[in-house]
Amino acid sequence: MSSIPITRNPVPEAKATAIRAAVTAATSIATDSDMSRLAQLDDAAIFHEFLSDPQIHAPIYTLPRPLTVETVRAFIADHQQQREQGTGLLFLNFDAQGRIGGYSDICVWPEWAAGELGGAIHPDRQGQRRGVDGARQSFAWMFDHLGLDLICETASLDNHRTAHLLDGLGFQRMGEIVSKRADGTTRQSLVWEISRAEWEAKHLLP
Repeated sequence: MSSIPITRNPVPEAKATAIRAAVTAATSIATDSDMSRLAQLDDAAIFHEFLSDPQIHAPIYTLPRPLTVETVRAFIADHQQQREQGTGLLFLNFDAQGRIGGYSDICVWPEWAAGELGGAIHPDRQGQRRGVDGARQSFAWMFDHLGLDLICETASLDNHRTAHLLDGLGFQRMGEIVSKRADGTTRQSLVWEISRAEWEAKHLLP
């Protein structure tokens, strides 16, 4: 069993069923300006090209290793199955020129009404608050459209950019866990959580 989320509040089956239905019905996620859609098997080559930049894939422990077109295609296929089960989503975010500018990888635990957002944006688009604005919109979408009550996030101990982002958005630090990569290796990770009530108190206008 995954060591996250730290907070586990079981919800009625009706709510868990509604969350699964929301996941299976999702076809795009809110972004700051780009067009997003579900990743398809035919996207394996262009998605692999995007992920091949070490600045993108190195900090992300959920990506397949080794990173090849074939393993990326399997990664997409696995997320398609997760969507059918109501437990996960994989979106590609495209810019106006049709290039991948980022991706969003969502894991959902319907039984706890909780989820985790992973992914990355292209390094050329960082440092312009686009990462912060895009993350804020994506977290709000997870609460509003999937019906979640809790979002849990992790990052490596030296990922100061993500730590600053999550701290600034009002997430609470919950300690450390050992995260396991797809190839079986591990890393120490910091854990953050924010509840729906905490999010609304910080981000919704009075």
